[in-house]
Amino acid sequence: MNWLRYLYSAVLYLLTPLYLAYLYWRGRRAPAYRDRWAERFGFYDLEVKDGPIWIHAVSVGEAQAALPMIQKLKERFPNHPVLVTTTTPTGSTRIKESLGDEVIHVYAPYDVPCAVGRFMNAMKPSIAIFMETEIWPNIIHACNTGNVPVVLANARMSQRSANGYAKLGSFMRHVMSQINLVAAQSQNDAARLIGLGAKLDSVHVTGSVKFDMHLPASIKEQGEVLRRDWGVNRSIWIAASTRQGEDEQILDAFAQVCHARPEALLVLVPRHPERFDSVAALCEKRGYKIQRRSEHKPCDEDVDIYLGDTMGDLTLFYAAADVAFIGGSLVATGGQNPIEAAALGLPVIMGPSLYNFSEVTRMLREREALTIINDSEQLAATVLDYLRDSTLRGERGENAYAVVQRNRGAMERLLTLIDEKVSVN
Repeated sequence: MNWLRYLYSAVLYLLTPLYLAYLYWRGRRAPAYRDRWAERFGFYDLEVKDGPIWIHAVSVGEAQAALPMIQKLKERFPNHPVLVTTTTPTGSTRIKESLGDEVIHVYAPYDVPCAVGRFMNAMKPSIAIFMETEIWPNIIHACNTGNVPVVLANARMSQRSANGYAKLGSFMRHVMSQINLVAAQSQNDAARLIGLGAKLDSVHVTGSVKFDMHLPASIKEQGEVLRRDWGVNRSIWIAASTRQGEDEQILDAFAQVCHARPEALLVLVPRHPERFDSVAALCEKRGYKIQRRSEHKPCDEDVDIYLGDTMGDLTLFYAAADVAFIGGSLVATGGQNPIEAAALGLPVIMGPSLYNFSEVTRMLREREALTIINDSEQLAATVLDYLRDSTLRGERGENAYAVVQRNRGAMERLLTLIDEKVSVN
């Protein structure tokens, strides 16, 4: 089996120039991608002692989901520092803004042996907890060799991803067999992970920790304040976490909504910061007056679109809106997380691409809290149905909130499994 890992590693070494080119290219629109390159290759300005609990959360979504777990782990293991790694700058920003100096934060190393070795020597983790679908053969091998337990937390595995991993055959089965604990979101996720090679007795279904999200106690009051700025008599719908290729469809839908409800305000929140300017330009090209959140100016009644071009404000926007469309679902990227909108009692609309949140969206659909649309015309019609009918809007929003409340508890189940199944040295 070693020769397969050596082959895998050799391919990654050959691809190293492409990693650098990718960082440089992403840095054109998101300059933070050009910072801290050394960390991605295992070079750090610090050496950590006392065996930190290592949590890896790729980007902002995983980082947000990990925050309650990080706080719980700090309480349960006060003698261990917490190390949080991310891959994207937005994830890094979320950790820094939320936790500051409470945790150690660096970028995760690329999965090449030299970078992984330097990381392990510098950080010396006592346990490694990877969020969702982070399966890196050399990192897992290094943990296994160093007797560092590996936990795959909040694990999900779509059929599409499982089909891809399955092509790696015995290599993938060997990698999965080295994971000590898998806390899967659903029975389907668990079955797919076992099918890829995870040991049967290591896999447990805990549900999604994203249902255990913590909302600030004052978020609804803050939302009411923002709503007054937007206009208490306006119909407000939010298009959240939109991806490239969706904004045009959303603006097509908005034109139809405005024809029927001229007072309507669209709150448009692109998923990636590097797209803020291009989405603003697209809105203006369509003839809409926009107000950017980053300008911190009042939203006049003649503003058509409020552009959420800041980080960390999405929860507040949900709290001030009437209905939510969740992006990444009208293009083939699998959808973004609808739980936050549901937790704030909003009826949820999504497109047909849902594989990233198949179990969550199934629950919401079964409780009549989620409407699936296929194009801009259906999006406009659904938004108008909700804006016109406050009773329907309230019922669907209550259904969404009930789904979230009913499925809380995954975090505690995960922490109990960590206590029972693995040892934090």
